[in-house]
Amino acid sequence: MQPVSPAQWLGQQNTYLVDVGRGHFLHPDVVDDFVNMQRAAIRDGIDLQLVSSYRNFDRQMAIFNRKWRGEATLLDSNGHPLDPSTLSEEQKLHAILTWSALPGGSRHHWGTDIDVYDKSAVAQWHGQFNLVESEYDVEGPCYALANWLTSHMHQFGFYRPFEINKGGVAREPWHLSHRSTATYFEQARRLEVITDAIENSEIQGKSCVLTHLPALYERYVLNRGWNSQ
Repeated sequence: MQPVSPAQWLGQQNTYLVDVGRGHFLHPDVVDDFVNMQRAAIRDGIDLQLVSSYRNFDRQMAIFNRKWRGEATLLDSNGHPLDPSTLSEEQKLHAILTWSALPGGSRHHWGTDIDVYDKSAVAQWHGQFNLVESEYDVEGPCYALANWLTSHMHQFGFYRPFEINKGGVAREPWHLSHRSTATYFEQARRLEVITDAIENSEIQGKSCVLTHLPALYERYVLNRGWNSQ
């Protein structure tokens, strides 16, 4: 595999990605393993489909900015809605980063990480699908998928990078990473590079982000959680 450039891990350059249909793009080293995993799941009665794959820097910034402006719901670490008017800027920043990555710091920038769901099960479900943890638990439409992934995803080179809430990113049973490929991107990350990208971006709350960025980088981007404090 070629060395990973800053523009690639920041989500600012994606010419290397492969179009896998329906608006989804993956790293070329991930495509075959994903397709084989999907086929195996379907044979076992699980309609494994992509919710999200590659997401560029600007798209991640748009998600962040909507939450900063109060145009999208903020959640606590247990998935309960928060009232933005009661939060300081720093509290709001932590609430956002618990569920949505910092632009430049998302694993979705690489084409190695995916969010998946059981499309058929969700279509037959009577609730609104929001990609939350309860939907992958016993009463949720994606419970069978979650169990199948636990048993089989490793055979195809995938694992859950957010299996456990360490006090950084919330638990995400739907988020899979292609370990061998993602490792190259993980090793390429640098605080000074993402700092420069944030300084030159149109992110909301920039001053607050930059003030706390060294700690945020450790806690959320590297997902070291409370251990980084």
